[in-house]
Amino acid sequence: MNILVTGGAGFIGGNFVRRVLRCHPSDRVICLDALTYAGNMATLAPVKGDPRFVFARGDIADREAVFALFAREKPDAVVNFAAESHVDRSISDPAVFLRTNVLGTQVLLDACRAHGGLRFHQVSTDEVYGDLPLERTDLFFTEDTPLCASSPYSASKAGADLLTLAYFRTYGLPATVSRCSNNYGPYHFPEKLIPLMITNALTGKPLPVYGDGLNVRDWLYVEDHCAAVDLVLRRGKAGEVYNIGGHNERANIDVVRTIVRRLGRGEIEFVQDRAGHDRRYAIDAGKISRELGWTPQTGFAEGLERTIRWYEENEGWWRDILSGAYMERQR
Repeated sequence: MNILVTGGAGFIGGNFVRRVLRCHPSDRVICLDALTYAGNMATLAPVKGDPRFVFARGDIADREAVFALFAREKPDAVVNFAAESHVDRSISDPAVFLRTNVLGTQVLLDACRAHGGLRFHQVSTDEVYGDLPLERTDLFFTEDTPLCASSPYSASKAGADLLTLAYFRTYGLPATVSRCSNNYGPYHFPEKLIPLMITNALTGKPLPVYGDGLNVRDWLYVEDHCAAVDLVLRRGKAGEVYNIGGHNERANIDVVRTIVRRLGRGEIEFVQDRAGHDRRYAIDAGKISRELGWTPQTGFAEGLERTIRWYEENEGWWRDILSGAYMERQR
């Protein structure tokens, strides 16, 4: 296949690009990325010389540029990872989230329609479901759970999901949606919990934990997520939603304490909770397991050890981000 991967210079998208080129020798990947603060060309360094890889810099909300790219590269399928994804930033500036996450998705869907009804996959998040009470450990998000977004970020992702499914129903576009739990692993931008704690500990900075730290997340190793998306792209049923979870529920404070113990350093600092902070996410991934045979392969202890070791061995990658040097190179 000729696959257009949007947001491919980001954390999950970059891992997906590398997986496709590694696991599917006959595939070709076109990466479209606007290289905002969360996009880093160093993330794509391992595939830079691969003749099956093409990089295009551009904004998915730029209709003219997107349509020109489709005409030039003629993709067979599109996997949309491109998104503004940081909840705190969405609270302070919702507009950019709506532009990229909703209008950008619409542009991609329109381009797929204009080029013969191309296969489209929308990568989403469990945050569209809202949250679950901490004490109800028997409750999980299923694909039928009503959407109840808590932040401008999750609301924008919910809007993109509904738009994708509407294009399937109205126009017959062969589209699917996947909703994943919290990812972690190599190349994760150090503003999210796990990479922030690791890099802060390694640089002697405090480890900020929101509120009481008891918010629970279901952690999914990024390579397991990419394997699931790859499977949905190739074997998923059009018009369907697939939940992707790691079966690794942990309270934030427990994750942070595990990192401190592993590194032997780091001072935890409790800070004021963020507005609308969801208490618990938990995914029921039974559907993708039953229908497509996917299950996560990486336990949390193994995945966290791999992640910490990667940050220890790739200091130059994350120090360039902390200093802003990577952005200077990408101007």
